[in-house]
Order: sequence, then structure tokens, then C-alpha cells
Amino acid sequence: MPRKKKNASLKHKAARKRNRAASGEKPQASKKSTTGAGKNRAEGIRLFALAGRPSKQDFVEVYGPNGPKMTWEQRAAAGVPAEKFQAALASAMR
Repeated sequence: MPRKKKNASLKHKAARKRNRAASGEKPQASKKSTTGAGKNRAEGIRLFALAGRPSKQDFVEVYGPNGPKMTWEQRAAAGVPAEKFQAALASAMR
């Protein structure tokens, strides 16, 4: 193998892994940077799960026709935060 190919960077992921394993080097942890949008989305999903994963019809029952379009902040300002959603749904269904 020519000298310049020995020192060339490996282009295939499998080849890099194979070379790293042969040298005994540990893989590096991937550094995921979360953007503002990613953090906001994660928080919305957390609140959705906290509310019991309601359907669109459940949102309409509790918040009215704009319920599915509202953010969790808007829903909390309307008087029913995610923590109290199931109780509000039960009282709306009666």
C-alpha cells in the first residue's frame, strides 16, 4: 500500500470503527446540541404525557374548538394546566 494511502483519513464509517477497535481506542460520545426549538418540543411532549396523552376530541371537550391548536402555556392561562387536565376532562364529560 502506498505511503500516502496509509495516512489518508478513512471515509467509511465501518472502516473507522474497525481501525478504532484495532487500536484499542474508545468511541467518543456524540455531542448533540439541543436547539431552542428542540427543548420547547421536548417540554411540550412532556406536558402531553403528563396530561395523559389526550386526543383532539379531549382537548375540544376541555378547552373548546381552539383547544388542539393552543400551546400548553395558552392552555394553562385558560385555567387548566397539564397537571389538572384529567380532572377537568372528567368534569367536562359529566
